[in-house]
Amino acid sequence: MAFVGAAAPLRVAAPAARSSICMSAEDKPAVSRRAALTGAAAAALAAMAGSLPAMAETEYANVPFLGGSDIIDINNANVRAYAKYPGMYPTVAGILATNGPYESVSDVFKIPGLTERQVNTLKKYQDKLVALTPTPEYELDKVNNGLYR
Repeated sequence: MAFVGAAAPLRVAAPAARSSICMSAEDKPAVSRRAALTGAAAAALAAMAGSLPAMAETEYANVPFLGGSDIIDINNANVRAYAKYPGMYPTVAGILATNGPYESVSDVFKIPGLTERQVNTLKKYQDKLVALTPTPEYELDKVNNGLYR
């Protein structure tokens, strides 16, 4: 066979620079089924995200009673909130956090095993305590919120 005209020089790309179209089956990187499904699910969620309303509560109305004011919510506050009152932290605060929820502040005096000194401490600060509705979001952090300093 004879070719008429000058032939262009043949260019061969380095293996790393070849496109996936030119790769043979053994050269192509394997994509796992999990990665493909995860990518498809992420794309579907991203497409739906713009049309869904935000369902998150933007502000917990009783945040000041979690330790930011003089009054402490005995049903939701962390034990560290009681540190501002001498004699409350850590023992009495731990007892309050682990024995709730309470209907009213007077329920704290029904906790079994309180010593006379602990009862006197509770009476001393009784006007600084309030029993608000327990909130599940704060239940886990009442005893240990992970803040150590």
